[in-house]
Amino acid sequence: MSRPAATATARPAPPAGAVVLAAVFVASLATAQLTAAKVLAFELPVALPLTGAELALPGAALAYALTFLASDCYTELYGRRAAQVLVNAAFAMNFLVLALVWSTILAPAADPEFAGTFAEVLGASTNIVAGSLLAYVVSQNYDVIVFDAIKRRTDGRYLWLRNIASTGTSQLLDTVLFVGIAFWAMPTAFGIGPQLPTAAVVSLMIGQYLLKLLIALLDTPLVYLITGAVRRSDPSVA
Repeated sequence: MSRPAATATARPAPPAGAVVLAAVFVASLATAQLTAAKVLAFELPVALPLTGAELALPGAALAYALTFLASDCYTELYGRRAAQVLVNAAFAMNFLVLALVWSTILAPAADPEFAGTFAEVLGASTNIVAGSLLAYVVSQNYDVIVFDAIKRRTDGRYLWLRNIASTGTSQLLDTVLFVGIAFWAMPTAFGIGPQLPTAAVVSLMIGQYLLKLLIALLDTPLVYLITGAVRRSDPSVA
């Protein structure tokens, strides 16, 4: 007599909101890692103190700012512990991105001329890697902790307050660490990377932070929209 077939155990699907937010977070982070070396310059209609009429910022500023939008939504919906797992798992993925990029750079090339251009564009320098990794792991964990602390102190009210306060302060921390390490400390102390004048370093910090702060202010309606949509589609989310 044949034995009855084992009944397959149904496994719950992962929350769609969590998957999408994690994908946005990791995609933005990987893009930021690959675009951090380019310095952008924008002409301003008026001159600002310390920066003048030109605003300079690293090319990764926009992509990296999106990671804070995604992590704030993730913290709001799934809690501090889940958000810190995402942040620190993505930190490990930085090394995977670097390993994959450099394995391609070091592999034999059919076109040596193109290979040189490829390496120059995608081979992030040591000062950029050191600055971005340290700034990321400190500022993102800080953002999650502060966001969650404000939520607890306000009994879950004032989403706008915790979004702006956590992102605004963590972006300042990130900016000072990244620009200070990549464009000042590493070139000055170790001779790694181009040594920029102090005024240029300060201008980079101000330019990057102004953009990030503007995004923190403008993305607050998006945080409400995204978290509201996820809660409506998944009643199990608090």
